[in-house]
Amino acid sequence: MDIAPIKTSVEFNTSDPFLMKLYDAADTMLKRNIKNFAGRPVLIEGGGYNSIWIETQPMGGEMYAKRCMEAAINNVLLFMEYQHENGRYPYRLSVVDGALEPAYFQFQGFCFPHHALNLYYWSKKKSPLYLEKLYKSLEAYDTYLWKYRDSDGDGCLEIWCPLDTGEDFSNRFAGATEAHWNWPGETAPKNDPVFPIESMDVMAYSHDARSALAKISAILNNGREKEWLEKAKKIREKIHSYLWDDSRGACYDRGRDNAFMPALQHNNLRVMYHEAFSENMAQRFVKEHLLNPEEFFTPMPLPSIAVNNPVFRNISENNWSGQCEGLTYQRAIRALENYDFYSELTRIGNKLLDCVGKRNTFPQQFDPFTGEFSEADKRTTYGPTALSVLEYISRFYGVHVQFDEIWWGALGRGEHELSYTQHWGGDSYTVETKGGKISGSFNGNEIFLLPRGLRAASDWQGRVKRLINASEKALEAEFVINGEKGTVLLKPNEIFFRK
Repeated sequence: MDIAPIKTSVEFNTSDPFLMKLYDAADTMLKRNIKNFAGRPVLIEGGGYNSIWIETQPMGGEMYAKRCMEAAINNVLLFMEYQHENGRYPYRLSVVDGALEPAYFQFQGFCFPHHALNLYYWSKKKSPLYLEKLYKSLEAYDTYLWKYRDSDGDGCLEIWCPLDTGEDFSNRFAGATEAHWNWPGETAPKNDPVFPIESMDVMAYSHDARSALAKISAILNNGREKEWLEKAKKIREKIHSYLWDDSRGACYDRGRDNAFMPALQHNNLRVMYHEAFSENMAQRFVKEHLLNPEEFFTPMPLPSIAVNNPVFRNISENNWSGQCEGLTYQRAIRALENYDFYSELTRIGNKLLDCVGKRNTFPQQFDPFTGEFSEADKRTTYGPTALSVLEYISRFYGVHVQFDEIWWGALGRGEHELSYTQHWGGDSYTVETKGGKISGSFNGNEIFLLPRGLRAASDWQGRVKRLINASEKALEAEFVINGEKGTVLLKPNEIFFRK
């Protein structure tokens, strides 16, 4: 194996029985989603999806690296190992009669580059060969996209079927004929009234790959970092000039006729997940749309299409025409953190925890108006929803490894006590909440004492670099960091940089 499966585990306890039961339910369910794929453990999607999909499981696997590095690594490596010679990744890997079987009928999604790169850091940067292979793999995929998926040569990549973005049965593709489901091969549909579509998603796929290639180039010192940064910049510029409607503060796909399509989509949040918006674009979409209760900030937030849009449909089964998806909550973490929307992430994450914790089962979808679990398709063990629960808990009350940094959650939960420890290759990182104060320790040595409502970022040795107000109100924070006392006044989302 090209990357070391370092031993990891998590310990979590709280005096809040609601949160404890929810955590235990998610943790137990995800253990059942570890399956043997031809002799290799992987984390499947679950909820009836008994394979690994590139839209979910590299991301899900990397999140699960907190608990099982071997499954996390396989959830990435298998897509690299079964990459087609033309550079295309399989959208799905399954086990058929004991053997792995790749499928290439659609793109499905691309939650891959960032998480594949972060596994290098989870290995404590001891796997340079893995990094070299990841570089070649991502470069081949980006080359594939630009060779085949700009069929009209206008500089904007395309989707050729609904499943290129994983939006099963979405009403925004109504009227499609020959490409109404998937579309294999490398030739665009010629006779479909809807497809090809100029796509914000696929542009963002390329941006994420190029951004990761720039980061890897810097680590490998191969002289190509600047080249990949410039190529990623060109993607952002094209998204802004061609898919962004400044009068409406959002991106819209363009149809076969190159005109803007009508649906105001959550896919804008996906582009933020891939970090392909400018800061101003992200600010506008979040403030004008994501937080708008008439559009995306419904009682249960994050519908797939704005609820006041004519294309929206509230269908309580596997359907991306409107209902809130567990997968969107999973993607929202990186999307909002990329643009420093920590307070908004707290609001959204607490909505999910409060909703799922009422029943402690894990559906694929939720009714945006009532929060009712959509179980028409009987999906109660859906991995992305359970992973979202554990990941929000780690962001709010625990520990997360993000490249060269450790992120600490010091939000607190009322008067409840909490304790979260991440064990990682012989080191341990602990956040404890007691008596209204939150302490962080590295290998048993206290490194900070904070009030509730904050998040912190440190290096791997616990030297704190930043404090962030992740609450919904301004905080006057008295802190002790690495033995030094201080006070800082922070507005929501404001970051305090330590010298």
